[in-house]
Amino acid sequence: MEPFFLYIYAMEITLEILNKTYRANLAHPHSIAIPMQHGAANPNAWYCENPRFEPVVMGDFVGAVAQGSSVNFRNVFFNPHGNGTHTESVQHISDLPITVHQCFKKFFFTAQLISVRPQQINGDAIVQAEDLLPFVQQPATEAIILRTLPNEENKKQARYSNQNPPYIAAEALQQLAQMGVQHFITDLPSVDRENDEGKLAAHKAFWQYPNDIRAHATITELAFIPNHLPDAFYLLEMQVAAWENDAAPSRPVLYVLENTP
Repeated sequence: MEPFFLYIYAMEITLEILNKTYRANLAHPHSIAIPMQHGAANPNAWYCENPRFEPVVMGDFVGAVAQGSSVNFRNVFFNPHGNGTHTESVQHISDLPITVHQCFKKFFFTAQLISVRPQQINGDAIVQAEDLLPFVQQPATEAIILRTLPNEENKKQARYSNQNPPYIAAEALQQLAQMGVQHFITDLPSVDRENDEGKLAAHKAFWQYPNDIRAHATITELAFIPNHLPDAFYLLEMQVAAWENDAAPSRPVLYVLENTP
């Protein structure tokens, strides 16, 4: 059974969640993606090169208006996992033919934003199940958005490679999967430890791989959730590039939910 009912009137919609009525204005979106640009002014992980936006050169033609062309016509080189906000399917950790494009049959979801300060444990910064799970409200939550603290603007250009950034305990994602959460979004470069010897325990826990695979669940990493958005329920729209790949650039968009009389 769907956890909510949705009624649309012009740009304003009304939702019923757990017998409560909420209103959202689709004219007031809040993107939590980090825009990708040429060069180093992007987040960067996994030792990836910086994104490159380069004009196509063919003989005398140069695809750049600044160089006399009638159009800008650029090639773009980047890695979806290491250069910006992206969404992954279970194909990221398997040879299953389940691409991120195939994960979405709908694009709007109920979502809960939760802010957590990772615990310092043996030199690692870890989001534990006890930090996250007590705040999750069931059964309304289809997606969880994790904002790690402190939440500073420099996340938008952070260089994560060889820095052992914070990550999430596999138990936390295991329990979210058991709760039925379908989409997990975080501002971290990975839900797993940077150097985990290939275990990928948190990814596997959320996808319930390999024994009870949740084929249409997704993980989104390297988002940025501004501080002006409080911890609360939101309507989430998942805008994901239509790529037949294990990961694709994405733009999760939040809409504020307001109680109605």
